[in-house]
Amino acid sequence: MNRMDRKGNPIRILIADDDPDDRMLAEEALEENRLANDLRFVEDGEELMDYLYRRGKYAKPGCAPRPGLILLDLNMPKKDGREALEEIKSDPRLKRIPVVVLTTSKTEEDILRTYDLGVNSFITKPVSFEELVEVMKNMGKYWFEIVELPSDGLEG
Repeated sequence: MNRMDRKGNPIRILIADDDPDDRMLAEEALEENRLANDLRFVEDGEELMDYLYRRGKYAKPGCAPRPGLILLDLNMPKKDGREALEEIKSDPRLKRIPVVVLTTSKTEEDILRTYDLGVNSFITKPVSFEELVEVMKNMGKYWFEIVELPSDGLEG
């Protein structure tokens, strides 16, 4: 079963995480929950912004379709998740894209700061794969079955 938006298009998930093992586990957990029908990856905050602004290797038409959800790690090289989140949420063209922080951080400072910057949800990465599968299941149910997401006409 593929998750679709209201227009019948697969919901695109963009994962920004510098750890290849974490990316692989997230992909497997999403596949286990049948949520990986259109999954994209970037490895740091700069690449995330290049993807969203369709710069550099993402400038070719069609290679960086707008995500329906961004899963964002906070601790990445070049530009960390906090800086990328601030940039996304301060840009009128990007701020409606839901951003879920998925990170190893449990600090109250990170939780408060990301919510102050406009994050939609903050999730601490589970320790076991089974827990990650459960988190992805619940996240998918919430974001793709329960919540009404805005259709802002900026697809392309």
